[in-house]
Amino acid sequence: MTVPPGAPAQESWLAKPSPLQLLYLALAIAGAVLPWLANLDYIRASGGSFDIAGFIAQANANPAASSLSRDLGIGATAVVAWMIVEARRLKMRGLPWVLLCCVSVAFACAAPLFLYLRERRLAELARQTPEPTNQASAPTVRDGPDPSVPHQP
Repeated sequence: MTVPPGAPAQESWLAKPSPLQLLYLALAIAGAVLPWLANLDYIRASGGSFDIAGFIAQANANPAASSLSRDLGIGATAVVAWMIVEARRLKMRGLPWVLLCCVSVAFACAAPLFLYLRERRLAELARQTPEPTNQASAPTVRDGPDPSVPHQP
């Protein structure tokens, strides 16, 4: 959707979110709540504090846990690198919040939050792109040489 000439551009935060944006927001919320429910269980089980050394030890306590931890660590590192490059390429706002979310809330929240912000930015850029010109006003192709251009041998 583009903005008609002379009409004020709608702010991106006022635009109606797409179904994909709503999905990303729902995943970001779930990605904040569900890992933190598990973190709170861990805090209760470990005596009321978040023991990071104990958490890392338990995250590598057996081959299955080690596999999941390494998979998340490698995958999240690659995605965070892409998020930084993509945010700069699109001149997105909100990247510092996403990165803070990665380390303070959960990567499972930060990644969908970034995707929501990216979709919002892409929609904003699409609204700023002018519509193609009407075919009726486009120059027409003539048969033969253009009489206004002098002939050169």
